[in-house]
Amino acid sequence: MSTPRRALILIDVQQQYFNGPLEIQYPPHQESLPMIARAVDTAAAAGIPVVAVQHSAGGGAPVFAPGTPEFDLHPDIERRRTDAWKGVIKHYGSVYAGTGLADWLRQHEVDTVTLVGYMTNNCILASAVEAEFLGFNTEVLSDATGAINLANDAGFADAKTVHTTLLALLHSNWAAVSTTEAWADAVETRQALEKSDLGSSAVAGAAHLTRA
Repeated sequence: MSTPRRALILIDVQQQYFNGPLEIQYPPHQESLPMIARAVDTAAAAGIPVVAVQHSAGGGAPVFAPGTPEFDLHPDIERRRTDAWKGVIKHYGSVYAGTGLADWLRQHEVDTVTLVGYMTNNCILASAVEAEFLGFNTEVLSDATGAINLANDAGFADAKTVHTTLLALLHSNWAAVSTTEAWADAVETRQALEKSDLGSSAVAGAAHLTRA
């Protein structure tokens, strides 16, 4: 397997997710934010390009409104920012939709994107799925992402269930899911992370149910 040419994508590590109804619940942001910072530091040491994505709902919107404190990156991330980072403003779930990011990644010969940030149940999911069509390999760091509790007419799922279920789903097809520590080791050794596949995940799932 060839050496991955990575970029680290920081998805919406904005103040909006640290309090209020969108506050990240699992893993708690008190745990995931230090892992995001560690991923940034690892990328900086390895010369991996970093992309800082911020979601905008437009001026005057109740959430993600440019010019408000909630729109800003968390200070622990902002203070690490350098002029070499690429900044991206998005208006959809996927980091690729309408942003030109895919073209920028290709221009920088990136073939593997590492996703960290928020939320697992929205922008991480959307970005990982779209990357398949665009031809990028995707890595998702399980302890540097996070989800919220969800309830609507279709049902309820607590944040832990949302997060762990979606990571299992992503690892079955769309992304290699890893911890930040394991990813840092892979960066140091210039190795790709392994992901599962739908067939293997289905067989293992059936076996797990039988054992239960």
